[in-house]
Amino acid sequence: MGFAILLAFWLQAAGDPSAAGTKALEEQKYEEAARLFGEVVTKTPEDAYARFHLALSLSLLNRDAESAAEYKKVLAAQPGLYEAQLNLGVVLLRMKQPDEAAPLLDSACKQKADQYRPNYYYGEALLASSNFEGAEAALRAALTIDAKRPEAQLAMGRAVAKQGRVKESAVWFAGAASADASYRDALLELAALHEGAGNRAEAAEIYKQFPENTGARERLGVLMLAGGDATGAVAELEKAVQTSPTAANRFALATAYLKAKQNDKALPLIAAAAEQEPKNVELRLTLGRLRREAKAYDPAAREFFVATQIDPSSKAAWSEFASTLFLLGNYQGTLAAFDKLKALGEESAAQWYLRALCYDRMQLYKEALPAYEKFLAMSDGKSPEEEFKARQRIKVAKKILERR
Repeated sequence: MGFAILLAFWLQAAGDPSAAGTKALEEQKYEEAARLFGEVVTKTPEDAYARFHLALSLSLLNRDAESAAEYKKVLAAQPGLYEAQLNLGVVLLRMKQPDEAAPLLDSACKQKADQYRPNYYYGEALLASSNFEGAEAALRAALTIDAKRPEAQLAMGRAVAKQGRVKESAVWFAGAASADASYRDALLELAALHEGAGNRAEAAEIYKQFPENTGARERLGVLMLAGGDATGAVAELEKAVQTSPTAANRFALATAYLKAKQNDKALPLIAAAAEQEPKNVELRLTLGRLRREAKAYDPAAREFFVATQIDPSSKAAWSEFASTLFLLGNYQGTLAAFDKLKALGEESAAQWYLRALCYDRMQLYKEALPAYEKFLAMSDGKSPEEEFKARQRIKVAKKILERR
């Protein structure tokens, strides 16, 4: 039915007002074609030929919403018209409406099952609708018709991967890249899928194929770091930072330096990253820890304090702040920080030990005694050295209190 109707349309075009629009369309003068067919449709709304080509012209101008509206009118007048169903389905896909596109494309497939385009676009619609099994079937049909189409191979790779068969999907991603070099970057998508599936070795091998890609170098460095190759990670991440000195790349390189026992190189990188992202709590905590390790307790405490202000609910920030204040001999501040932690539901034997030491050093022995006892109850043999010291300090504190 569709072929006969279109044939009638084209025969009608000779000497018809639509002929000028057809000529403009053939010459790729889409604005002119849309104007001419629009004039015809305004005068004769029942002219399905003109309306179909108006919709086509609008789609070629990426005026998808207008195009879809016209295609729907064509289908209302000529239900089941193959070309209109296929074209409307493609337009709806571009408009991110795969659920509406799928039935149209399914119908087009049933009319012309031996054609590549309806099968491919139906597969894309099902893929976008998360019907991965159905998408795989439709795309296999498309690839049976034309096995070398890179867009279909890529879509097939995605459909297979989304079903949890990431390693199996690799052949389709590779096929797309081999068929058309412009699809080579899709291999990076495959690498990310491998990472998500825990296939680190496969992901790393792909990233190695993109030495010019900063993001790939960064991911390769991270994977090498996770695999215990800190030296290799440093080499990759140094190049990533040289090309793109983002906070994320600097933090990754700093982490690699730390793993490689090159802390002196890590600190300036973390400091620079924290300047780039001043609200990043993790960067502040890492910078504070490095400064504390270098015995720069005042700067370390400042970093931890800033972290508590950025995220007052961060238990890590309050814990690091408290322990650093203790090293500075700021026992009141230490106790106040531990109070914040307690309010957040965080208590530990180590905290109670430091609390007890704070009271002890402030000669607040009455407060120190229950703190030591709380520590001993929570520690329960896990920290024998500190437990021994706590018992000795309890004896001393009791004697002092008895003399008062």
